[in-house]
Amino acid sequence: MKSPQCIQVVWRGLMVMQAIKKLLRGVIWGPLDVLVIDMPPGTGDTQLSITQEIPIQGVVLVTTPQSVAVADCIKGAEMFRKVEVPIVGLVENMGYYQCTDCGKKHRIFGSNLRQKLNGKALREVPVLGKLPVKPSVSDNCDSGTPSVIMDSEISEIFDQIVHSIAPYLELDD
Repeated sequence: MKSPQCIQVVWRGLMVMQAIKKLLRGVIWGPLDVLVIDMPPGTGDTQLSITQEIPIQGVVLVTTPQSVAVADCIKGAEMFRKVEVPIVGLVENMGYYQCTDCGKKHRIFGSNLRQKLNGKALREVPVLGKLPVKPSVSDNCDSGTPSVIMDSEISEIFDQIVHSIAPYLELDD
């Protein structure tokens, strides 16, 4: 018999939409300035349900530099444009690895993200930040410690991303 951690939950269509409605409408959130929702890549029921259930001021797309990931991100961008959700920017995840011995940056998952986006749905979308591959990020995740607290480089990159997003948000002072 499998342990509960090994059992997969497979939700489709209506089940996904009902769970999202319950999360968004059934939870007493209290006053929110910002609600960040980390969604899976693609153009499925999750993304469409969220765009239909809550007003969205903008999305930030996240991709790795690999061609297949960029292609998926472009599909997501096209979907958000069709449902008239503004695309605030793009974050490149795992954009490079910086050697701890020599300091050189290695683009182990491919390079030229901007070139891959030219002529595509994201060609004019600003890149808000580039996150590196760092073993400490994985270690921090495993221990439940946010990397923005433990790693000044990661913290600075996230700070840059947040400051780039802030002008798009309509926040009350």
